[in-house]
Amino acid sequence: MRQPVAEHPAASERVRDALRAAHLYYMQDLTMEAIAAELHTSRSSVSRLISYAREAGLVEIQVKTPAERISTTLQRIQDKHHVTVHVVPVPDSANEIDRLERVGMSAARILNQYFDSNMTMGIAWGSTMSAVSRHLQPKVTHNSQIVQLNGAANTRTTGIVYASEIMSRFGAAYGAYVQQFPVPAFFDDPATKKVLWRERSIRRVLDIQKRMDVALFGLGTPLSDVPGHVYTSGYLDDQDFQSLTASDVVGDVATVFYRADGSSSDVPMNMRSSGPPLEQLARVSRRICVVSGKSRMPALRGALAAHLITDLIVDEATVHGLLDD
Repeated sequence: MRQPVAEHPAASERVRDALRAAHLYYMQDLTMEAIAAELHTSRSSVSRLISYAREAGLVEIQVKTPAERISTTLQRIQDKHHVTVHVVPVPDSANEIDRLERVGMSAARILNQYFDSNMTMGIAWGSTMSAVSRHLQPKVTHNSQIVQLNGAANTRTTGIVYASEIMSRFGAAYGAYVQQFPVPAFFDDPATKKVLWRERSIRRVLDIQKRMDVALFGLGTPLSDVPGHVYTSGYLDDQDFQSLTASDVVGDVATVFYRADGSSSDVPMNMRSSGPPLEQLARVSRRICVVSGKSRMPALRGALAAHLITDLIVDEATVHGLLDD
């Protein structure tokens, strides 16, 4: 018989530690020795915490993340922004690359509960989605599809190899049909985009995007300590960066840029972008955002202001920035 979780304040610390140990063990594949080192305790204590997590019903088939047993403060964040928050335990000592990898691993495992047969998931390629794709857990689905949300070509490369690898991993993990989007990330001339968007082959992909059930994306930003792929791989020239600065851009989703207040419709660069308008993205029923690193806080605040997120998967240090809002 399962032991109920005690609600007395004296038990709250044990519940918190048990949640953290279970998350590290089941969702990040850390050994008990590694968890003991991270929590500054013994291996036997970690074993007891994991056993307690199982007995108390914190762990069934999957780990119940801290978003399901949250503090009053975190509940205020969820209520204010109308999002479900999944907090990924990551030590403060972790560098940005390791932080991204661990958040990506947790996101890959959380994702399985949101994508199933007869569904369409839109993916915005980038460094974060690349990390998520490397840790996907196979799940058999039927009549499902993955659609690329924005083009990947630029003046240096077609972008096919980079974007296709990410999309293919998602397709293979779910047994889903993959619909690529072979257009530039940014057009030189907005008029060219308008003409191409009238082509039936392109309209077919755009129509799939409009009908997607799940949108999965990271947040790009020119302000990050570890800039995303679009900011480092020849997609933007000096004039483009100047335009983004002049427009007070703090971030992008699928190469569509926005400001701190969430506005995006009058950002000049968006007239050339191949990504879906943010107003369209905001109408998708489930919008999963994966974020790591405190330098992405301005981008995260802007995305929340634009109501782009229903489910947020984020590391501890970053979510603490929202606690200060």
